[in-house]
Amino acid sequence: MKLPTTRSLALLALILSGSASLFAQTATAPAAPKVTFPAPSPTATLKQRVGLTDIEITYSRPSMKGRAIFGGIEAYGRVWRTGANNATRLTFSTPVKFQGVALDTGTYELFSIPGKDTWTIIVQKAAKQWGAYAYDQKNDVARVTVKPVALTEAIETLTIDFGDLRDESATLNISWEKTRVPVKLELDLAATLVPQIEAAAAAEGKKSNQFYYGAAGFYYEHHLDLKKALTWINAATSGEKPAFYMVHLKAKILAQLGDKPAAIAAANQSKTLAITAEGAQSPFVKQNDDLIASLK
Repeated sequence: MKLPTTRSLALLALILSGSASLFAQTATAPAAPKVTFPAPSPTATLKQRVGLTDIEITYSRPSMKGRAIFGGIEAYGRVWRTGANNATRLTFSTPVKFQGVALDTGTYELFSIPGKDTWTIIVQKAAKQWGAYAYDQKNDVARVTVKPVALTEAIETLTIDFGDLRDESATLNISWEKTRVPVKLELDLAATLVPQIEAAAAAEGKKSNQFYYGAAGFYYEHHLDLKKALTWINAATSGEKPAFYMVHLKAKILAQLGDKPAAIAAANQSKTLAITAEGAQSPFVKQNDDLIASLK
């Protein structure tokens, strides 16, 4: 057997060395740069507090891009995810009424069936659905009929927002193209807040003027026990220099209770305090004058 020569061994070592170097260069070659492309329908999260209820909506926002939408790419009479990509998610921190239908606290998915004259708005328990392809009507927890509102100017990008905000209600608007679909939301704020107010009022310890003012104002605005409201506003205004806006609330409560002389006296006091604090241009000057005029 012929043994390899020293020269052939050296040549083999050189070849192997070159191969190893080439392999190392290949293995350590930098990766191609990562490119992030814009989403055709970017995701948005909307948070809104209504009274004491926190509402959150997460949805993807497609744009018209020259297309016909309702009756076009979103056919009338067909279930729509009310957005793009994943089904739109809707979360309530307290129970609500959704266009008159009671919903418990929790997270839901929002679907709709567009129509020329009416829309069907659908709420299902959250199931992390992609689109409406797996939609099953048996899973509905609310299904309501809403009349759409025609818009004079087109809205390019699907927009879900809130309007008509009150302590106990709001309107959920679904707007796209030249259509706005309003859904009424109602909340039983008194059921949540009254027990808290009563417990705080009955508890030992000093309460602030702002607590008494807030409690009296809530009872006045929500047509609750006005005698309690008067007790609390009297406590809030018992100091030597009561706030003019608190005395104005006292005047309104007295007026509602039918005590016109006391209401007029309180309104005059509030007006004087407002001028001292803010000057003759204070809006409370007119508010008190208007209240006095209504009682004569």
